Amino acid sequence: MVKRYNRLLVAFYVVTDALLAMWAFVLAYGIRFESGLIPVTRGYPAIEQYFHVLPFVAVLSPVAFHLQGIYRLRRGRSRVDDFFAVLIGSILAVVLGIISTLYVQAYWASEEDKARGAYEVSQLVWALFLGLNVVLTFCSREAVRELLERRWRAGIGLKRILIAGAGDLGRMVADRILQHRELGYQVVGFLDDRAGGDHIGYRGLPLLGTLAEVADIVQRERIDHLYVALALDEHAKLLDLMDVTSRECIDVKVVPDLLQFIALRARLEDLDGLPIINVNDVPLQGFRSWVKRLLDVVLSGLAVLVLAIPAGIIAALVKLTSKGPIFYRQERMGLDGKAFTVWKFRSMYLDAEESSGPIWARDDDPRATPIGRWLRKLDLDELPQFVNVLKGDMSIVGPRPERPFFVEQFKHRIPQYMLRHKVKAGITGWAQVNGWRGNTSLEKRIEYDLYYIEHWSVGLDLKIMWLTLVRGIFQRGVAA
Repeated sequence: MVKRYNRLLVAFYVVTDALLAMWAFVLAYGIRFESGLIPVTRGYPAIEQYFHVLPFVAVLSPVAFHLQGIYRLRRGRSRVDDFFAVLIGSILAVVLGIISTLYVQAYWASEEDKARGAYEVSQLVWALFLGLNVVLTFCSREAVRELLERRWRAGIGLKRILIAGAGDLGRMVADRILQHRELGYQVVGFLDDRAGGDHIGYRGLPLLGTLAEVADIVQRERIDHLYVALALDEHAKLLDLMDVTSRECIDVKVVPDLLQFIALRARLEDLDGLPIINVNDVPLQGFRSWVKRLLDVVLSGLAVLVLAIPAGIIAALVKLTSKGPIFYRQERMGLDGKAFTVWKFRSMYLDAEESSGPIWARDDDPRATPIGRWLRKLDLDELPQFVNVLKGDMSIVGPRPERPFFVEQFKHRIPQYMLRHKVKAGITGWAQVNGWRGNTSLEKRIEYDLYYIEHWSVGLDLKIMWLTLVRGIFQRGVAA
């Protein structure tokens, strides 16, 4: 029933996306040529000419969204994630549309169609289509989200969850589900063989029986999902659970009790037919790393040009208000644990660490100059790091780079600390936009850094850049 419902929802999205894309395309034509808002200087194409392109728009928009993974339904996706997924998908749809129409115009169109430019589309129309398609598609998804969440809050259409394992891992699963009731999940209770006579369960959730009773309980309680959250010493029972539940129409999800070992996404590899699990696989490799590098070069180049005058003013203020060089160079650790030199505007007095040695910077640091304190509060001292990005030492988004002196301490004290060096260090990062920056919990910063590495995507990078601009006004602090 649930899978059928998901297929219907995906079909609804595909049809709606195609219709909205056509509407956005026609509306873009109207704004460009019919509204009078934009002067027409190079001829007035008939609407029938643009009707030739509508089938391409209707097909390519859902195809682009599919390639972006938008149709993989996942409860819990945030509104910001939805927006950037739609944005990237729409950009891809425009690129595919331009390529397709140029190809058809060159190789498939008749001589008559070529002469009158039957498949030619104004660049401004494509730009307007991009903006309109993002707005219309995102708003349609928000309407569906609001409708679904209202149903779930009313107790309609909830997925019923049974958790096998009432230990720490099972309780952690229950906590996460209960914290997000907007996802439409209802935890029915637990199964556990080590329960004894205790039927209280956890957080008001009952202990429904033992693992051997799973078949009866699944049918009686009309379970949709079984979460298997057994301790390591009970994993032998997993085979029995899988055997029983394979005869029931439920989804089985295994929560491995290996979290202390697996810090990044695990990937199945093949060694001459022998399956091998790579427990620390990094998605940012190969083609994806080239895409990220291209994004870094383009945006950093634009930043250097746009910020040239403000950077010149800052450089003059640094030079005029305190003795010493304009820039401060410091060794940091980056990709694969290799050291590089990071550039910053000098914000402290000359030889600030001569007596104290390497120590953590903090708010209202007495070593900071008056101008430097202002630069650090606004993170303007980090602007020269766009040059580090252009050189390839850093990325715009990634874990903040740390000094080798501190890395040597942290790697022995904090589990998985060195995994953050699986990607290039960044000017901003997922930890920073979530408030874990400067003199805050290192453990939380590592947790957010590893989440970023595991879930990297172009959309996530753009989301972090946007949140950096928006939240930078409200989250003042010292950058690491």
